[in-house]
Amino acid sequence: MQVTVESIGTLERRMRVELPAERIEQEVNTRLKSVGRTAKLKGFRPGKVPAKIVKQRYGKQIRQEVVSELMQKSYTDAVMQENLTPAGGPKIEPEATKDDKSFAYVATFEIMPDVELKDLDKLTIERPEVTIDDSDLDEMLQKLRRQKATWETVERVSADGDRVIVDFTGTLKGEEFEGSKGTEVPVVLGQGQMLPDFEKALFGIKAGDEKSFKVKFPKDYHAEDLAGKKVDFAINTHRVEEEILPDVDDTLAEAFEVKEGGIEQFMKDVRENMTRESETKVKNDVRERVMAALIEANPIDIPQTLKQQEMYSLQHETMQRMGIEDHDQAPAIENFEEMAEKRVRLSLLVTQLINDQKLTVDESKVRARVEEMCASYENAEDMVEMYMSNPEIVQQIQPLVLEQQAIDWILENGKTITKKVSFSEFMK
Repeated sequence: MQVTVESIGTLERRMRVELPAERIEQEVNTRLKSVGRTAKLKGFRPGKVPAKIVKQRYGKQIRQEVVSELMQKSYTDAVMQENLTPAGGPKIEPEATKDDKSFAYVATFEIMPDVELKDLDKLTIERPEVTIDDSDLDEMLQKLRRQKATWETVERVSADGDRVIVDFTGTLKGEEFEGSKGTEVPVVLGQGQMLPDFEKALFGIKAGDEKSFKVKFPKDYHAEDLAGKKVDFAINTHRVEEEILPDVDDTLAEAFEVKEGGIEQFMKDVRENMTRESETKVKNDVRERVMAALIEANPIDIPQTLKQQEMYSLQHETMQRMGIEDHDQAPAIENFEEMAEKRVRLSLLVTQLINDQKLTVDESKVRARVEEMCASYENAEDMVEMYMSNPEIVQQIQPLVLEQQAIDWILENGKTITKKVSFSEFMK
């Protein structure tokens, strides 16, 4: 087997493989003889079909099979011989030779890049240190009270924070359009539920008021027929309602299913939940900062084959999340190019780090990750045992844990700067 390799790009390779034609002929003849011993053709006894007829009947098919198998095997042998690591499957094209004594083909493919990590000890990562003070707790408590708020009709004009109940009709050049009508639509003023011009018109109205106004739709509005247009709207006001927040007492605690300890226990639970939320966000933020620093310090070329595969994977994930089954309705594949490139680059860098440092999965951290996942369940311990006894779930979690171990290694061996920040500021 003669092999020549040519670089036709940073990672692209063009490999020519030449084999003796005799190898093909020998294998074809061997298979023809084997087929001849069992072939059943009309007019001949089994095993008595003349070799010439067997060749006429099965020769072309067998030759195609032999050539295909030989190319696959010789390709594998050739990349091993040349110490190449393909990033994906090759494009193989047979090549004409000068005589019948040899058979040749050309395989075009990308190879995995050589990754050499640099300056990991110089990476500087900013880690937020989140503080939760009384004002943060009061702000969270206000949000929770609003979840249990009631609305009371008032006989006055609407103001910020009120809820107005209106009917509306919109027309564009005198014609109604899809979504142009609404009946008894509740709008809370100040929450940005409607377009700015529409919401502005709902301030200062009271029950029974009728009003007409124009609304300017933004240029990037999702409905192209309305984008950038001025639309006429008319409203009829049913009522104006004022938000009534529940008192901060044991009744509020009961509303959130805190059955023992009353409001004190509820406040304790709220603070603990805030702590968990902030810790999770800190962990995610630090991960993103580590990954960004790793990419910046180690620019590498990536195989376009892997990038394309990741783009299709992201598109498929998005379709599943959106409940889209018709591929014609899928988001454009180009939308995932930037994210796919980042994922592939990170995967190559993190894999190299894991190999360089000989990191292996810490099973205690796998269990800790499962416990973290199950913490919100009432029967958390049972759920943990169920997950840990399922090999498929454990296998899905192990790569995530190993990646986190790589991140922890960078944090331990690099430089970390701590920055204090309030809960409210950090979570926004």
